[in-house]
Amino acid sequence: MVSDFDGRSMRERMLAGDLYIADDPELAEHMLRAADLMEAFNATSARDPRERRRLLTELLGAIGEGTEIRPPLRVDYGSHLRIGARSFANFGLVALDVAPIVIGDDVQIGSYVQLMTPTHPVDPELRRAKWEAAEPITIGDNVWLGSGAIVLGGVTIGENTVVGAGAVVTRDLPANVVAVGNPARVIRTIEPGTP
Repeated sequence: MVSDFDGRSMRERMLAGDLYIADDPELAEHMLRAADLMEAFNATSARDPRERRRLLTELLGAIGEGTEIRPPLRVDYGSHLRIGARSFANFGLVALDVAPIVIGDDVQIGSYVQLMTPTHPVDPELRRAKWEAAEPITIGDNVWLGSGAIVLGGVTIGENTVVGAGAVVTRDLPANVVAVGNPARVIRTIEPGTP
């Protein structure tokens, strides 16, 4: 059984990728803060891009210049999500940022993409005791995630890679490939100048 005390806070355990209790009061407060900011962001009008940007700057760990996210957006904490410059996320992005999610520059994210860092123990007693963990996600520059794609924790996607609509990415993908399916598999390499 996992001890619920090892001298570290649940937040420190969570960010280290170790087992933690999700309903810890400190974590709950961070989630409530994110929920308030998400609610405000998701209620904004497309006619008020400055307010959208202000709310995203407050919610997210970082957001690069020229990056646009269309509401609705769903996150756990927001502060563990970092997005580079000139990236675009269409409607319905779910980024469960229990562990860090790092998205590069010039990334295109289709509608209803899910970035899922949380994991749960296979051991039934640990699950019953509400222990969880998480693994980070890294998405390289100029990646395109097709609509409905799901990227699981622990995955890195190399630059310029295209992930097909509805694909489920369960392991790392190299740079400059097209991957499709469930689980996602590489079907071809992208050559320079390929349309």
